[in-house]
Amino acid sequence: MTSVHDRQDSRARAVPPRRERAATPLISPSLAHQVNRSRVLQSLYDIGPLSRSDLARLTSTTRATIGTIVQPMIDSGILVEGDPRSSGVTGGKPARPLWFSPSGPPIAAVHLMPGQVDAALVSTAGDVLSTSAGTFRPDTEDADAVIDCVVDCLNSVLPAQGAPPLGVGVAVGGMVNTDTGTIIKANLAPVLSGLPLGPLVSERIGLPVYLDHHPRAQALGDRWFGQARGVQSFASLYLADVLGVGLVIDGAVQRGQAGAGGEIGHTVVQMDGRNCPCGQQGCWETIATDAWLRDEAAALGLPAAQTMTTGSLARLAARQHTGADDLLDRFAHNISLGIVNLQQILAPGLFILHGHAIAGGDTFRRKIEDHVQSRVLQHAAGPPRIVLAEANDHATVLGAAGLVISHKLKLIA
Repeated sequence: MTSVHDRQDSRARAVPPRRERAATPLISPSLAHQVNRSRVLQSLYDIGPLSRSDLARLTSTTRATIGTIVQPMIDSGILVEGDPRSSGVTGGKPARPLWFSPSGPPIAAVHLMPGQVDAALVSTAGDVLSTSAGTFRPDTEDADAVIDCVVDCLNSVLPAQGAPPLGVGVAVGGMVNTDTGTIIKANLAPVLSGLPLGPLVSERIGLPVYLDHHPRAQALGDRWFGQARGVQSFASLYLADVLGVGLVIDGAVQRGQAGAGGEIGHTVVQMDGRNCPCGQQGCWETIATDAWLRDEAAALGLPAAQTMTTGSLARLAARQHTGADDLLDRFAHNISLGIVNLQQILAPGLFILHGHAIAGGDTFRRKIEDHVQSRVLQHAAGPPRIVLAEANDHATVLGAAGLVISHKLKLIA
C-alpha cells in the first residue's frame, strides 16, 4: 500500500530540475534610445524651447547623452538650435534652445466627417500652415467620390517644393481599424463603412497614411498642442451630433486592440432607453447629443427646436425663456453620467469639452461640473475638473498630424 508521503516523493522526483535561463535585457539599446528620444521630444512639446542643459535636468541624464539624442534630429532638419541665451551671472557658454525647425518636413492632416473633409498642412511645432475643405454626399454609394475629395483637399495643401511631408494623419468620425487603415463603420455616412481609406489615399498621393478615431486624434492634439500640455491623464470629449471621447492615461492615448477601444458613447446608461443607431438601446450617445436636445426642445415647444444646439439653448435660458434653463440642466445631467463613469473607472481628473458644448459657455460648463462633482466618489486626488476647449481650436487636425509624428519619430502617443 502506497502512503501519502510516498506519492508526494514520487511527484517530487518526477519534476525535472529547473534550468537556469540566460539573462536577457529588458530593454535593448535601440529601444532605450527610442524611449529617451520620446521623453526629450515630449518635454519640448510640453514646455517649449529648451537647451541641452534644460533637457538633461528634466530627464535626469547628462548633457552628453542629450547631445547623442538630439544631434541626429538636428542633422535631419527636425530640430534647430535657436539664438544663444544669456548665461546670466553664472557665466559660461550661453545656452542655445532647441526647437522644431520651421523649414523642417511638415505633416498633412485630415479631419473626415460625414459629408465634410478638412485638410491642413501642419509644422512639427504645431503651426497650421495652410488649410483646405471639401464636401461629399454622406448617403452616396460612390466611395471613389470620397477618395477624390480627400485627395483633392490634400493636393491643395501639400507643398510644391521644399522638404516632403512626413506623411498624412487622418482623424475619422467613425469606428476604425488602426492596423489596416480601414473605416469599419460610420453610422452617419454609410459610404465610409468598410472603406480602406488609408491604403487608397496612400496609393494616390505617395505618402504613408495613418488613421485613427476622431476623439482619439482630438485628445492627442490636446496633449501635444492644446490645453492638456504637460498633463499625463485626461479625457477629451466631442459633443455635437455624435458623442466621442479620447482618453489619455499616463501620457498614452488609449486605443485598445487594432483601435477597437474608445467607443464610450455606446456604453449603456439607460437599460430601457432610446434605440441607438449602433443597434443597442440606451447608449450614452442617445441622451447626450444634439438629437436628444432637439427632440426635447420640440416637446417643450421651444423656438427653432429642429436646429437647437447648446449655444442657442443657453441664450434662451439667459433670456429666461420658459423651460430653457431646465432643459439645459437636464442636458448637462445627461452628459455628466458618462463623465462620472469614466472618472470612477479611470480617474482622468480633467475633462476637456469640444464641439457644440463650447457654445454653452461657462454656465453650461458649471452645470456639468456640478452634476459630476455631486455624484463622483470623494477622493484625496480631489474632484474632477471640466473645462471648455478654445473656440475654433485645431485640436483634431493637430492631433491627426500628431499621429504621423508619433509613427515617424517613434513617440508614445
